[in-house]
Amino acid sequence: MKLKNLLIIGAFLAVAAICLPTRSDAKAKGSPSPAAESSAASSADVSAAAGGKTRATPFKGMISSVDDKAKTFTITGKENSRVLKITEKTIITKGGQPATMKEVVANEEVRGSYYKMPDGSMEAKMVKLGPLTEEEKAKREAKRAKREEKKAGTSPSVSVSPSVSPGT
Repeated sequence: MKLKNLLIIGAFLAVAAICLPTRSDAKAKGSPSPAAESSAASSADVSAAAGGKTRATPFKGMISSVDDKAKTFTITGKENSRVLKITEKTIITKGGQPATMKEVVANEEVRGSYYKMPDGSMEAKMVKLGPLTEEEKAKREAKRAKREEKKAGTSPSVSVSPSVSPGT
């Protein structure tokens, strides 16, 4: 009986070894090595091989200037300025409604996200013009309340046991 079980287990392991790809097969098929993956993940400006774009970075501020010909706008911050390019893929909204490049004007609040391109330029993914809408304010408050509730739930609870041991 033991011999039969050992033969079955041995056969299973042999089939598994044949069917599973080896490490060299995985490299040949184009998957990156673990060293390449960790170095790519650690560098925020490294662009993905397929799309040339990385994760979108959020921004907010006041529009200081607009260039209609180049389809760009500038946000001046405390330390630096950003020039963001609007493309045909950029989603522009104002007050929760769709908007156009013509509605992007100087001295207006703006927030959204952008992709940092390999050449160093910043391509806007989403542009929201104007102050926060009531819906956005409600979402923000709900998120804040949920975070506070979670924070309060994970804090150490008060001990119910007496601080002085009985018998003294």
